[in-house]
Amino acid sequence: MAAPGAEERSAYTQRLRAAVHYNVGCFCEEIGEDKQIEFSKETIAAISETTFRQCANFAKDLEFFAKHGKRTTINTDDVKLLARRSKALQNFITEKCDQLVANNAEQKEKKMITTGKGKKKSDHRTESTVTEDEDVTED
Repeated sequence: MAAPGAEERSAYTQRLRAAVHYNVGCFCEEIGEDKQIEFSKETIAAISETTFRQCANFAKDLEFFAKHGKRTTINTDDVKLLARRSKALQNFITEKCDQLVANNAEQKEKKMITTGKGKKKSDHRTESTVTEDEDVTED
């Protein structure tokens, strides 16, 4: 007898496989139109299965990288490590991570300005810095 939830997991996996197959089919159709070639159904199925298995391997590797780092959450460093064999992919991921960090910093700054929070902290830091500088010059 199957474990509870096994049927749900199997159904979810089948839906995921179908989604991957559909997207691979769309990509093959688009590439086929561009290059004026036709992909057989068997070829699309093989590419789909290979893609699905590779994604499963990626997921396991990401899990292992996080565990090795004694973490339970996968982070961007794990993804960068996964992409280490493809310089172009690694550069792309690094660029996207840098954009995300910049966008998050902008959002945080805008939020602090609109809520009025953080203003006192920055003024306080400036005052303490000036006081320290004055102390140093007086000695």
